[in-house]
Amino acid sequence: MFEMVKAGGWLMFPIIAGSIIAFAIILERFWSLQKKKVIPDHLVATIWHWVKEGQLERSKVEEISKQSALGKILAAGLNNRHLERDRIKESIEEAGRQVVHEMERFLNTLGTIASISPLLGLLGTVIGMIKVFNAITSAGVGNAAPLAGGISQALVTTAAGLTVAIIALIFHRYFRGRVDELVVKMEEEAIKMVDVLHNNRNVSSVDGAKKAAEKAA
Repeated sequence: MFEMVKAGGWLMFPIIAGSIIAFAIILERFWSLQKKKVIPDHLVATIWHWVKEGQLERSKVEEISKQSALGKILAAGLNNRHLERDRIKESIEEAGRQVVHEMERFLNTLGTIASISPLLGLLGTVIGMIKVFNAITSAGVGNAAPLAGGISQALVTTAAGLTVAIIALIFHRYFRGRVDELVVKMEEEAIKMVDVLHNNRNVSSVDGAKKAAEKAA
């Protein structure tokens, strides 16, 4: 392995560094984008139970906000639940943009590694071929050692760059799709909560009107 890195020359170091960074990002995103961490089960149902029982306190809303990405979005709506439906949705959308930005963290870096790695490999190919032609110019074609060194550098850097780029690109596309999928599900859960708050407000208004009518009678 060391001999291969040595054969590839100094360009192998940025390629290896990119592979390490890409591997760390892949592990971190796999951990952070787990569905159970982003969208906990029965969160909206729990909120509905608290609303129905009159147990929705500010401390619980803050706790929901800290637990997950979906909780942060729903908490924004809960903090503005006394406003009109459209205003609640606006607050949820604003929080949603921040959450999506956090979910896409490091993906630009992963995409950059996928784009740069083959270019570094290509640069290694060019440098290797320059060495080959310099060797031919100075020593002719009879001495195979300098020729082999240049060709080896060209092939090793190209292969390493393409390998890192392919892996990084695959996971970059995968995590982009994963984020989009989770965003759609979070939107569905947020709409459910807005409907819960709106319906609860309507029920409370009807109950209040009935009580007022009973008192008047």
